[in-house]
Amino acid sequence: MRHTISTTEQLDIRGLQYKVRRWGAADAPRLFLLHGWMDSSATFQFVVEALRHDWQVIAPDWRGFGGSTWLGRPYWFPDYYADLDALLAHYAPGEPVRLAGHSMGGNVAGIYAGLYPERVSQVAMLDFLGLRRPPDAEAPALLQKWIAAQAEPPRLRVYPDHGALARRLCAANPRLTPERADFLARHVGRVRGDGQVEMGCDPWHKLPSPFPYRVEDAMACWRRVRAPVLLLIGDEGFVLERFGDDPAELQRRAACFADVRQVTISGAGHNVQHDQPEQVAAALESFFLREPT
Repeated sequence: MRHTISTTEQLDIRGLQYKVRRWGAADAPRLFLLHGWMDSSATFQFVVEALRHDWQVIAPDWRGFGGSTWLGRPYWFPDYYADLDALLAHYAPGEPVRLAGHSMGGNVAGIYAGLYPERVSQVAMLDFLGLRRPPDAEAPALLQKWIAAQAEPPRLRVYPDHGALARRLCAANPRLTPERADFLARHVGRVRGDGQVEMGCDPWHKLPSPFPYRVEDAMACWRRVRAPVLLLIGDEGFVLERFGDDPAELQRRAACFADVRQVTISGAGHNVQHDQPEQVAAALESFFLREPT
């Protein structure tokens, strides 16, 4: 299978080297795609190939993922908002932007659109509408667990070659075709110094959070969003897994946005961009090609 070619560049973002992937002509309308946890920018390859209109797609590897700087120590989540702000200042200074983010990237996009509503013209969140707070997530216990987890450096699972990683990706997601799994293994995985292959993500991301998740904090930001919002939800994804049995809670969260529409991606799990890229691309273009009100 031949793939649409992307180019990459390295930027200094807040003292770190950021790898940024780009598809399309430099004079085409800009669309920023933000990847999720334990992933990288190449995850959007299949969606980009399914787009029918001309776009300049810009997708960073977040700090600690892919080809961007790995800290080798715990991460502080608010850095992602500041990193995005710096990226947008570089690529679209003073210009409202289109943002689309998957999972963690959707989290960053939705919060950022509330922090700086004048900087975002439209925002799409792919299979993310916040987390559920575990009933036993008390602050002292979480801090103790976080401290204990640092007794020795975390590690990632390793595979003998890209083929083994591709087979693991297919086992984890039966919807993934072998061809797409092979692409992801080669572009989202990385070769270690010993020749083995692992996911291209700093293992320090696997540390448990030291703080309880408070959806009220996210909702306070979502209520400040003035841009139209698109919620793309996999019919077997995390949003419905978390809130499918509690439609009132799903509605409570979605209602934070002043202008929101929801599209269900059929035959898709959490990784809608892998499972049904054609549906995702069609929904994104239908949304982003509409004139913001």
